[in-house]
Amino acid sequence: MTDKFLQFLPPDGVRILLTLFLCFLIGLEREEHREAVKRYSFGGVRTFPLIGLIGYAMALLSGGQLIPLTVGFAVIGSFLWLSYRHKLETYNEAGVTTEISGLVTYVVGALVSRDQFWIATTLAVLSILLLELKEFLESLSTKIPATEIFTFTKFLLLTFVILPIVPDKDYGPFAVNPFKAWLIVVAISGVSYGSYLLEKASKGKGGVRLAALLGGAYSSTFTTFVLARNSKEAKAPNCYSGAILLASGVMYFRFLALIAFFNTGLMHRLLWPFLILGTIGVAGGWAWSNLPDEGKIADGTAYRTKNPLELASAFSLAIVFVAMLVATNAALVHFGRTGMYGLAVLSGLAPVDPFVMGLTQSAGKLISPGLAAAGVVVAAASNNFAKAIIALVLADSKTGRQSLVLLLSLTALGLLPLLWVAR
Repeated sequence: MTDKFLQFLPPDGVRILLTLFLCFLIGLEREEHREAVKRYSFGGVRTFPLIGLIGYAMALLSGGQLIPLTVGFAVIGSFLWLSYRHKLETYNEAGVTTEISGLVTYVVGALVSRDQFWIATTLAVLSILLLELKEFLESLSTKIPATEIFTFTKFLLLTFVILPIVPDKDYGPFAVNPFKAWLIVVAISGVSYGSYLLEKASKGKGGVRLAALLGGAYSSTFTTFVLARNSKEAKAPNCYSGAILLASGVMYFRFLALIAFFNTGLMHRLLWPFLILGTIGVAGGWAWSNLPDEGKIADGTAYRTKNPLELASAFSLAIVFVAMLVATNAALVHFGRTGMYGLAVLSGLAPVDPFVMGLTQSAGKLISPGLAAAGVVVAAASNNFAKAIIALVLADSKTGRQSLVLLLSLTALGLLPLLWVAR
């Protein structure tokens, strides 16, 4: 029925109807706003469609020229400026939203005339949403601290400003690619930032177990450090040692997600071993943490992530990643498999991400996928061993002993995949 109706209309008739419809919706929203505030406000259900029609006509008359269309935009802007000036003289507080909406309406009409239907419709719909969500959007300024806005801006800087200008080219004998190096920094920062946002959204609710889940996605080593230190006051060894194991289990899922983004072949080799190890760690840690304790359990601020998007940390991570990539390949060239395994053990004693992500770049190129998978397995097991020592040293004696046994068990289980992933 609609198709038959449209056949009777000339193409310009369809465009004019679309212009009237979109601009009428904007005008209707502004009309409702004027009725709500009960004071002067520019335009409504008649004025905005007229502005849209002027934009449509000016674009049609301009042909391929932009000057007449720009002059029409300036004339409409002058009338809107008179309206805003009147509001400034009449009221102590005067917003400019309605006048800006008028300019958008003119552009919508011009876009429809140029057959940019999708862009015109999108602009109109987004404009209406922004106008309708006024109270919600303005309340965000009180709900979101300035530091969080700054943190998000840094994430955008890392992702959409720096990344596109980094050269995508291999350099040196080990084929170091700056673009891939920075992309790995963005991926690690993105996962950490996601965990950071979830932790902020939970506002400390959910207790130690939720903190361990989020912390494992952020950094299981840092989470172990914090939980072990806090366990001295809580006097709840079962809860805290189980939470430390839980965070280490999440580490395996985190590695899988990061590896899958850069090397699907390596991810497939590690998929089932790491899924099983992660499940054992998470399920075992959750069950152990639910064992009864005599002490108190902190339900609130057991864990607080630090800002994961410090620019200095991002650049440091990029430098460490490149260094680990070069060191891995150099160790393989000069010392063979033994050198690569030795470096994997040493890397587990520090932040292990740069080494693991370096293997995603070397697998299938400078080293075999099987050897790269074995290196990831050894590095993860070594990291669990390091966390066992951290817990033993920093936690209270009972929590430290339990964490040592649990993490050493996970370390031993974590080495079993070497029997088949290296083939």
